[in-house]
Amino acid sequence: MIKNFFTTMLVLYVLSAVLSFRLHPYHVGSMEFNYSQKSKTFEITGRFFMDDLENAVNAKYGKNLHFLNPKTQKEMQETLKLYCQEYLKLKVNNQFITVNFLGYEEDKEGVNVFLESVPVSEPKKVETAVSFLYSIFDDQMNIIHIIVNGNRKSEKLSYPDRYLYQQF
Repeated sequence: MIKNFFTTMLVLYVLSAVLSFRLHPYHVGSMEFNYSQKSKTFEITGRFFMDDLENAVNAKYGKNLHFLNPKTQKEMQETLKLYCQEYLKLKVNNQFITVNFLGYEEDKEGVNVFLESVPVSEPKKVETAVSFLYSIFDDQMNIIHIIVNGNRKSEKLSYPDRYLYQQF
């Protein structure tokens, strides 16, 4: 009897973990734009639920890639680079800035995406356009953090809003 109880509890625990991994009730991500005085670049980190980003990339490019599959890792890198180029823009002091994709890493049920801008002079006005996952979720929310010289400004962008302007 006790063995059945523990077996049932274990099955329920595993099932709830699997369901919470696949079926989370909200769609949220974050992007941090941190200006480095040393390199004169914006170091950019995006954090998203793995299944959401996977679904968005696959839907956009008609692929069947998975972050945790080592066989598709190289193709996922290339495809995610294209996705970032399309859904993330950066403008500093009224000039568009090139942002380079550096890579990604899995983090439990999330994915961290790493990017870096080309060097820019002292940012006074920073504009971003972030629309990650908007193509598949009309309730997507992206939290944007912009940090310049230790001054942090954060805002929430909810679909369909994608533009953020900050003065420093």
